[in-house]
Parts: sequence; structure tokens; C-alpha cells
Amino acid sequence: MSSTKNIAKNSLFLYLRMFLNMGVSLFTAGVVLNTLGITDYGTYNIVGGFVSLFGFLNGSMSQATQRFLSYDLGKKDKIQIKKTFSTTVTIHFLIGLLIVLLLETIGLWYINNKLNLPKHRMYAVNIVFQFSVLTSFFSIIQVPYNALISAHEKFNVYAYISFLEILFKLIILYCLVIVQYDKLILYSSLLFISSFIIRMIYRIYCRKHLSESHYKYYFDSSYFKTMISFMGWNLFTNVAVVSKNQGVNLLLNAFYGTVINAAYGIAMQVQGIVLSFVSSFQNAVNPQIVKKYASGEISSSIKLMQQSAKFSFGLMLIIAFPILVSLENIFDIWLKHYPIQTLVFVKLTFINILIDTISNPLGFIVHASGKIKNYQIVLGILLFLNLPFSYLALKFLNVPYTVFIISICITFIALLCRIFFLKNLINLNISEFYKEVILPIIFLATIIIFIYIINSHLNIIITNKFSSIIFHSGSAFIIAIASCYITLLNQKEKQAIYKILEGKLKSLR
Repeated sequence: MSSTKNIAKNSLFLYLRMFLNMGVSLFTAGVVLNTLGITDYGTYNIVGGFVSLFGFLNGSMSQATQRFLSYDLGKKDKIQIKKTFSTTVTIHFLIGLLIVLLLETIGLWYINNKLNLPKHRMYAVNIVFQFSVLTSFFSIIQVPYNALISAHEKFNVYAYISFLEILFKLIILYCLVIVQYDKLILYSSLLFISSFIIRMIYRIYCRKHLSESHYKYYFDSSYFKTMISFMGWNLFTNVAVVSKNQGVNLLLNAFYGTVINAAYGIAMQVQGIVLSFVSSFQNAVNPQIVKKYASGEISSSIKLMQQSAKFSFGLMLIIAFPILVSLENIFDIWLKHYPIQTLVFVKLTFINILIDTISNPLGFIVHASGKIKNYQIVLGILLFLNLPFSYLALKFLNVPYTVFIISICITFIALLCRIFFLKNLINLNISEFYKEVILPIIFLATIIIFIYIINSHLNIIITNKFSSIIFHSGSAFIIAIASCYITLLNQKEKQAIYKILEGKLKSLR
């Protein structure tokens, strides 16, 4: 099967999974917020976020695992795939133990002595913390199995298991509403149980269908050092990413308390839901970029990267723009009660991730090359700057949303750095990249901003909030699709769409 058909098929499965999860997540988030209350919701967000702060080791190794397995599959080296998988299982288990040790010492002390949490909820906080630690450990040791599924592009598995995830989410919601027990403790315990079961199902699938997943202790010191070296440089950037996200969450907690953490948590949840739309596409493309690079098809890999960057921005805009034009009405219906700062947090978050969606595909090629040292150092330093700048902004300006403005600026500078790194690494033609990717995106963004401003000043009053969302968001959705088609697609890409639609119409006759 051609790479294009593979990407299309994998994207379809991932989008099916994404739409199912997005629908249920939107429904459950509002109920969870109203059931827990703003304070407990903020408490859960800050405790869970703090635990994920220690997940930087896992994040760096996860990317390394995905890269090495995809690279070996591109080389069609079955023996090496087995060795890579077994090596990563051993490494992830050791990382899991290390993170548990850090959390149960430094983490436990920080939770009880430094975080700005309600004193009367400290017993519940510690229970939530322990469940979060267990969830983190099992997530870490599961990474090689999920990476193997992704490397084999078995994305239909994610779609099928999503049905079970949705069922668990609804069961958790039902229990949260009817069970008369501490809601915060109940919620964290049920999330751990469902997470554990899902991870075991993925593992069972791998053992039955992917022969490489049968663990056999293997140690090759040179190969182990290669992976650790790759992980080490990746680690630096992952620490920076975690500090950028959860470090800011801790700063907001120190300055403003759990109510602002609730607003930040809602913004991050909306970001996760919306970003999954683009991640589904990028996850389908990423293995193809790495495999083409590994097989020596560098020019094809670059072309696929450029298309991924351009289309990722368009896909993100198609879902973000309709939400933005009706944001307040959506939140009023969805959450009913929420911190007022949430609206501006979400708007600024969307700007940040629109820029970031362009950057991610560029990083895929850097990782495929394996030459990541200088790239990770520069990128890591840039991302680290987010935390001290955010602290200074909060201290002297005392405006919570300034942390998002700083993040947007740093994300934009990081994009420029990625472009120039690819110029040196693979001789990327910057003028061609500007013509094929950046210029169409600028035209598209200009159109959307102009329409957003006009919409904000139009005096179209629809008293029913649901009807207003249908009208404004529906119009924005159509405008976004039309604008993406006009500005992002070149003539060849438009002709390819014509052929696909023509074939579909013929099959219906």
C-alpha cells in the first residue's frame, strides 16, 4: 500500500478515535467540574500536573522509542526491531522506578509543604497523589508497547480500544454522580483503575499480534549508549517542555491559588481535545517521514514534512475558529460555572498551538536523522526561558494571562530556529519552504483574523445560545474550510482532491 493511502487510512482510524473521545470528553468535563466544584477541580489539576512534572524522563524516552522502532521498520531489520523493543522495555522499567522514587520523596514533601492547597483537603490530596503516582508508573512501562503499535501503523487498534475508554469514562461519571463518597478521592481512584485496564489491553494485543513484543532480556552496550545518548539530548528539551506547561501551573498556584489552576486546567483540557484533531493527522504522517528518511528518500521525506506542516495548521484552524467565535456561549452551555479567566486563557492557548502545529513536523525529520544534540540544546534553552519570564511577568504585572503571551512569543521563535536547523541539517530550501508553507499560512491567517474582527462587531442577536452557536460556529466552519482550500492547497493538491471526489461520486452511481 502506498504511503499516501497508508496515511489516509491511518488518519481515518485516528480521527474516528479522536471524535469519539472528544465528544465524550466535552460531555464529561462539564459534569466533572460541576460535581467536584471549582476548588476540588483545581486541586486535582495541580496535583496531577505536579506528578506529570516528573514525567520528563518518560517523555524523552517515548520519543526515542518511537523513532528507533520506526527507523528499524524503515530498514526492514526484524532482528534489530526485537532488540530495540527489549532494550526500551528494560529502560522504561528503570525510568519508572526512578520516577516513583523521586515522587515519593521530593514530590511528597513538596505537595505537603509548598503547594497552595486547601488545608482541610490534605488527606484527599495525598490519596490523589498516590493514585497519580501509580498511574504515572504504569504509563511509563507501557510506552514501548504503544510505540510498537504506532511504528507498525496499527492505528485501527486505537480506534477499537477507544470504545472501551469511552465506556469507562461514562461509568466513572455515573459513579461520581450517584456514589456518596469523597468525590475527589473517588474520581482519582476510578481514573487509575480504568487507565490500568486499558494499558493491559494494549499489552495483550501486542503479545498476540506483534511478535517483536515478546520481551527477552538483551543488552548491547554500544546500542544502549546510542539510545541513552539520544534520550539524553531529548531529555533536556522534555524537561523544558514540562517546565513550560506544568511549571507555569505551579507559578499560577503560588500567585493566585486553585481557582486560577481550575481555569488553567480547563484551558489545557480544551487544548488537549482540540490538539488531538491535528495529532491524529501528525501521528499518521510521522512514521512515514521517519521510514522514508531511513530508506534514503530524503526529498520525499521533506515534501511530506512540508505538507504535514501546512495541513496541520489548516486542520487546527478548521476546528479552532468555530469554537472561538462562540466561545462564551459554548462554555455557558458546557460548563455553566467556570472561572472568568478561562475564556482569555483558551483564546491565547489556541494562538500558541496554531504556531506549534507548524513546528512539530519539522522536528520529525530532525529526530529521523538522529543528529539532535545542537537542536535540542537550543530548543531546550528557549523553552526554559518561558518559566523565568512568566515569573517576572506575574510578579511585576500581576496579570495571569501574560504567561500565555510569553509562551506564544517563545513558540514563534522556536519555529524559526527549527527552520534554520533544517537548513543546516538537510539543506532545506528556505525560500521554497516559505513559498509552499509559510506564505499560504499567512494568507489564511489574514483572512480568518479579518473575518473574526467583522464577526465581533456584527450586531446579530440570537437570544437562544444553542441556536447562536449553530449559526456562528457553522458559518465559521464553512468559511474556514473554504479559506483553507483556497489558500493552502496548490494546483496539484486541488487536482488530487478533484480525483478523489470524482471517484467517490462514480462509486455512488
